Amino acid sequence: MSPVEVITSVQRRRYFSPEQKRAMVEEAESPGNSISSVARKYEVHPNQLFKWRRLMHEGALVAAGSEEPVVPLSEVKQLKAEVRELQRLLGKKTMEVEILKDAIRIAREKKLISRMPLPKKDDTP
Repeated sequence: MSPVEVITSVQRRRYFSPEQKRAMVEEAESPGNSISSVARKYEVHPNQLFKWRRLMHEGALVAAGSEEPVVPLSEVKQLKAEVRELQRLLGKKTMEVEILKDAIRIAREKKLISRMPLPKKDDTP
C-alpha cells in the first residue's frame, strides 16, 4: 500500500525565484532526467515545470531575472497600436505645417502678406 498524505492546514502558495525556476528546468532537461522526476523531487506539479520551460525559452525568465518589468502581451499590442496612431497623426500635422509654410512663402512672394508687423492701435494694451 502507498502512504496517504493528510493535509491538516491551509497550505500557502510557494514562490520560486527566477534562478530556482531556471535551475529546475535545466535539471529536467539534462540527460537522464524527466520533467516528472524533477517535479516529484521538488514537489511541484509537472505542468508548472512545462510552463516555466516554455517561458524560459520565450525569454520571460530572463526579463524577470534582470528585474525588468514584464507586461502582458495585450498591453504591448495596445501600446503599439497607440504609437502607430500617434505616428500617423504626427505625419499628418507635419504635412499640414509644410503646406502652410509653402502658402506663406507664395503669399509673401506675391506681396499679399506684409513682412512688417501691423502697427498697434492706441486702445490696445
